[in-house]
Amino acid sequence: MEDTKIIELFFERSEYAIKELSQKYGKLCNSIAYNILYNKEDAEECENDTYLKTWQSIPPQKPLCLLAYISKIVRNLALDKLRYCNRQKRSAELDSIFSELYECIPSNENVQDSADDTAIQVVNSFLTRLDPQTRILFIRRYFYMERVESLALRYGLSASNVSTKLNRIRQKLKVYLVKEGIAL
Repeated sequence: MEDTKIIELFFERSEYAIKELSQKYGKLCNSIAYNILYNKEDAEECENDTYLKTWQSIPPQKPLCLLAYISKIVRNLALDKLRYCNRQKRSAELDSIFSELYECIPSNENVQDSADDTAIQVVNSFLTRLDPQTRILFIRRYFYMERVESLALRYGLSASNVSTKLNRIRQKLKVYLVKEGIAL
């Protein structure tokens, strides 16, 4: 079913909207949550919470891209769940991902909290200049929190090759941010 039709079902308050959303994007939602939480039950809970949150937010929201909309919801729910579960201890995998980005993110604050609109626009502009495979690799690693090993398997590359590619992208991003006047 088309995303626009699913959104129409949400506006009609039809419970069929959740069924269609689950059929179309359920595996993706679960995958995003699992990449962050590494726990099957918690990932399923986040997936279900995503459907509830989507139900509660559409309407009044009318997302232009349903995939991006629910991806952001499930990602934020999973990160919140991770913070809740690990209040006293840090997640080594997330620390690793954020430390990779530390040198090219425009803030001394936590990477997740540095969502300045100008910086977001500049990063989006940078990503549109990348070739599709490189852009997808970057997004899968730093938005969907996918492991390097998983990316290597997905794209038929070695883990070392993926790490090198990601490092080069981060270096290019850093140069681009400086060129665009974003303070690091």
